Amino acid sequence: MVSVAGKTGGTREHGVFARLGRFVVHRPWWVIAAWALLAVVVISTAPALPTSTDESDALPRDYESIQASTLGQQAFPSAFTPSMIVVFQRADGAALNKADSDKVAQVVTELSGKHLKDIEAIVPPQAATGAPVAISAVKMPQLSGANSQELTSSAKAFRTELQAAVSGTDLKAGTTGTVAQQLDSQEASSNSTGIVGIATVLLILVLLLVIFRSPIIALLPIVLIGIVSQIASGLISWVVKLFGMQADSSISSILIVVLFGVGTDYILFLMFRYRERLRAGDAPKQAMVTAVSRVGEAITSAAAVVIIAFLTMALSLFGFFRSMGPSLAIAVAVTLLAGLTLVPAVVSLLGTKVFWPSKAWQREPRAARFGAVGRAVGRRPAIFAGVSGVVMVALALGVFSFNPTFDLSSGSMPDTAESQVTMKALEKSLPAGATSPTNVYLQSENGTAFTQAQLDEFRAKIAGVHGVGQVGEPQLNGPRSVANYSVVLADDPASDAAIDTVGGPLRDTAHAAAPPGAKALVGGVTAVYVDIQDTMNRDYRVVFPVAAVLIMLVLGLLLRSVVSPWYVMASVGLGFAATLGATTWLFQGIVGESGLIFMIPLIIYMFVVALGTDYNILMMARLREEAKEGKPPREAAALAVRHTGPTIAAAGVILAGSLGALMLAGNSLLAEMGFALAFGILVAAFVMAMFFVPSLTALIGRAAWWPGHGDRAKAPAEPRDPVSSGQR
Repeated sequence: MVSVAGKTGGTREHGVFARLGRFVVHRPWWVIAAWALLAVVVISTAPALPTSTDESDALPRDYESIQASTLGQQAFPSAFTPSMIVVFQRADGAALNKADSDKVAQVVTELSGKHLKDIEAIVPPQAATGAPVAISAVKMPQLSGANSQELTSSAKAFRTELQAAVSGTDLKAGTTGTVAQQLDSQEASSNSTGIVGIATVLLILVLLLVIFRSPIIALLPIVLIGIVSQIASGLISWVVKLFGMQADSSISSILIVVLFGVGTDYILFLMFRYRERLRAGDAPKQAMVTAVSRVGEAITSAAAVVIIAFLTMALSLFGFFRSMGPSLAIAVAVTLLAGLTLVPAVVSLLGTKVFWPSKAWQREPRAARFGAVGRAVGRRPAIFAGVSGVVMVALALGVFSFNPTFDLSSGSMPDTAESQVTMKALEKSLPAGATSPTNVYLQSENGTAFTQAQLDEFRAKIAGVHGVGQVGEPQLNGPRSVANYSVVLADDPASDAAIDTVGGPLRDTAHAAAPPGAKALVGGVTAVYVDIQDTMNRDYRVVFPVAAVLIMLVLGLLLRSVVSPWYVMASVGLGFAATLGATTWLFQGIVGESGLIFMIPLIIYMFVVALGTDYNILMMARLREEAKEGKPPREAAALAVRHTGPTIAAAGVILAGSLGALMLAGNSLLAEMGFALAFGILVAAFVMAMFFVPSLTALIGRAAWWPGHGDRAKAPAEPRDPVSSGQR
């Protein structure tokens, strides 16, 4: 309950958030000191965040591609997959001549003689005079999360020596392969993190200056969330290390936009309410206590939805999502805690000076634009619900054209990266599937040696599979109980056709053609893509419904209704489909990409469902409040849009802008993600929360609150308590 005193006396709040608000406001230096100590301890002790661009690192160990890789390492320990591939070519693009070939051999010999760190062997070049390129394989320790930084540093040093060796000659050289791609991905991630961070900060500064006309408020989230982000990143690094998880190299950029976007939203909700209470006549400290008391439940519920959604990603079989989900949940939890403690503590010390030099906080605005929108929604809810629904359905039709791509390594770096340029040069000179051959292993289960007839018959059968270009002679281990067939596919290893070949006829034929007492395993990069596809399909069936059910439970508890959560979640689901559809239309239809990175649907679902539901929570809570005061459904919708609309609009623009900053990162993965998340948040804020949900609530009427009777006015009526008054 809230008891109201006059303008001079302020208000006296009750409840857990009121007690928290009073503690923070009356002991601000304690709170600030506690955060400072936490920052020092976490930042100084946190390990580096391990990352990887190797998709196989993220798959469960029982998948066939992983079993095949393990078998290959055990049966052929002296064999190796090149950590890097050096590609030599003439600078003028002509074929290599005899002098060029001699020079390539000389360069490789010189590099081998330097005994560079982590360079275990450099295989002599494979090319004849007249060929377009010469290729040399580099052996290094196997790349893992533990040695990633060390190996990429060694790869960078190798590149420096390589360029020095070909300097002044007619040759040019570049490196590609797993370690080279990891190096380029890390550098691209570092660059993109800086670009995204600068763009996010500038956007938030500009928007907050426009909204509040105060440089202090504009800088407040930048400084405070900047500190909080370091704490969150440190905690995430500890969790990832302690539980042996793996993180994608793009997670740093994602963390920045989530922390600044969500954190600024929570600060915005708090400052709107703080300003509202000052206008109502509360003393500054009491105004902050009341703001924490009334906004606390709203942003805690909103954060709970986000945290739940992110935590459900831990149910994924795909390692990147298992790490990303808990990581982002930690980030949001830390941000929420800062929003309820650190921000109120700092603002309570500043008082009304936080609004300097603006005086707008002293007077009540008319909110004419949102008042007009609210009245229109209240008068014609069916039209607004119908039009917004039809637009969303039309955009959602693009979902049927969605095509996933699985080349995560190239998607996480720009096309100008050395490993990408070198790979394209290599692909031009080799058959389509030669850059990443598929390995088919034949293993005798009782250790019996294979006969030559068995080996030849098995090879003939897999060579006859449609989509297979050529099959090499089998490589045998000592006891001849394991054979490795190198299979060159007819199509690019990352193409849909190659994935269909390996996941269908090649694996089926290999399994069926294995002699009695033997088994076949198909591995290689394309096989990894096949298993990722299966993993993602399983995750869609598990993660989506679990997240939806848990979010609905939160909505039901907050709104005290079993009716409204259904259509709120339906609206969020429609927003998800419209977002994925629009992203597909843009990148596949207009930009002309062959497909979208495979993880886009799950990321959109988690972000749009979780973050977009925040705005629906704010709108529904205000709708319920107006209904409790006895307003008819249509009038309640009009008032809810009028009072909550400005906050949702401001928060939506800031969060969409923060997420949209990912498009500046310079790689396709973050560009697609940035557009999709920004578009989804704008849809959630300006279509679903502003029009679709209040219109449906007005049409459903009092039944929307069954059985909680949230539409029954109390006597005496409680004072107006907009969950997120957007009045400015």
